[in-house]
Amino acid sequence: MTGVSFMLPFVVAGGLLIALAFAFGGIDAMSAANTGSLGFALGEIGAKAAFALIVPALAGYIAFSIADRPGIAPGMIGGMLAANLNAGFLGGIVAGFIAGYTVSFLSRSIRLPKTLEGLKPVLILPLIGTLVTGLLMVYVVGVPVAALLAALTGWLKGMQGTSALVLGLILGGMMALDMGGPINKAAYASSAALISSGIYTPMAAVMLAGMTPPLGIALATRLFPGRFSAQEREAGTAAAVLGAAFITEGAIPFAAADPLRVIPALVAGSAVAGALSMTLGVALRVPHGGLFVLPIPNAITPVLGAVVALAVGTVITAVLVGLLKRRAG
Repeated sequence: MTGVSFMLPFVVAGGLLIALAFAFGGIDAMSAANTGSLGFALGEIGAKAAFALIVPALAGYIAFSIADRPGIAPGMIGGMLAANLNAGFLGGIVAGFIAGYTVSFLSRSIRLPKTLEGLKPVLILPLIGTLVTGLLMVYVVGVPVAALLAALTGWLKGMQGTSALVLGLILGGMMALDMGGPINKAAYASSAALISSGIYTPMAAVMLAGMTPPLGIALATRLFPGRFSAQEREAGTAAAVLGAAFITEGAIPFAAADPLRVIPALVAGSAVAGALSMTLGVALRVPHGGLFVLPIPNAITPVLGAVVALAVGTVITAVLVGLLKRRAG
């Protein structure tokens, strides 16, 4: 998760810049024929600079989380090799763990005189860690992980009908099951990482499904006011704002107060939102933003499909919450 959190700013900046490139230069903004135009420049910054750093940042900060600062250089270099070998984010994850654990092992194993101890974090650990990580990526890890990523990419891009619906149901349900906990984060992190491989539909399903719980709760407080206390009805307004910004945690107070009835309703609504999003082919190029990305051209497409998925999931959540919850005492 440390790697993902440091990776996300690159994904956000790159995705929005690519969307703006299409907005200013059309669908062919990044073609060689448009060299020198504003759209081409924005595409270069987003695709060839920001997106090029996604996998190295992911790998570098996974290694950092394991081995502290000496792990950053081996991890980032391993991540760059993963990108160059077409091993993508999967290769980056592997490189980060290899670099992190290699540097951690070396740090514990190498003993130097006190006068030379200062060389260990700035010279010895980065050098040997990079050497080990690089050789393993080039000769052992790169090719099979690249083949695995290619198979995964082909499967995800080829998903239609039932398979897309099932994946959307799973991702959507995961987003609402613990609302910001490890299951939610696993769905989010894997979908955000797929953006670097040009796969945008899981990210859309995850964001829309993550917005559904607080928005559904907010709607339920209006449709079924008798099911909520006065304080909960007031909190519904805040939940709506949080939901619009893709902050799933806005539904936690309501779920904590009545988990056995509220959580199944939230999971059902989010699962439907995710399934609809995947089935309608909604694609999201940035990993956050909620409703605020809708006005940005090409950030989420088709916008109508996203709105439909979100609206249906929200209504289902609200109706189920209203039906399952008891009247407020």
